[in-house]
Amino acid sequence: MIAIIDYGMGNLRSVQKAFEAVGTSATISGDPHIIARASKVILPGVGAFADAIAELRKTGLDTAFTDAVKAGKPCLGVCLGLQLLFEISEEDGRHQGLGLLKGRIVRFRSQPGLKVPHMGWNTLEMRKESPLLAGLPSEPSVYFVHSYYAQPEDPADLIAESDHGGPFAAVVGRDNLIATQFHPEKSQAIGLAMYANFARM
Repeated sequence: MIAIIDYGMGNLRSVQKAFEAVGTSATISGDPHIIARASKVILPGVGAFADAIAELRKTGLDTAFTDAVKAGKPCLGVCLGLQLLFEISEEDGRHQGLGLLKGRIVRFRSQPGLKVPHMGWNTLEMRKESPLLAGLPSEPSVYFVHSYYAQPEDPADLIAESDHGGPFAAVVGRDNLIATQFHPEKSQAIGLAMYANFARM
């Protein structure tokens, strides 16, 4: 079973529908016990980091997701779900994340002509192989909506980059844990191919 974590901050139905489109069912749940029984887990999210991490901790879903990662189950973070994996976020102060990956979340710096939030289509530059990206064309185009991005401490955790006033981490991960700063469910055929790849992991 693929479980999509529901902590009140994500377009969960669109993620679920994307899996249905590639012939796979996924269950939306805010119950830590159901998350614990899943074979694969997705941590989605939109909105503010501080609110999201507080809700995860209040519900016990932080522990459920961390346990799934430590158990070696395929786990996927999406958008804010990627940012929550890191140690520290600088969004509206300084907030501790799940600490599953070393590094911090920072805001795009103001530059002439640079729009923040970064919103729209952008290409990926692959930095290492990942089963999530298997079979994709070189420099695939995906859909982003974000003002903050991850700075991984370990270069080995960087899987793909994109560019918005400079390169930034677009896909990160280690072993069974992987995450995308963009929304695969909004990225048309490329995103569906990623969700199909995740279902096969």
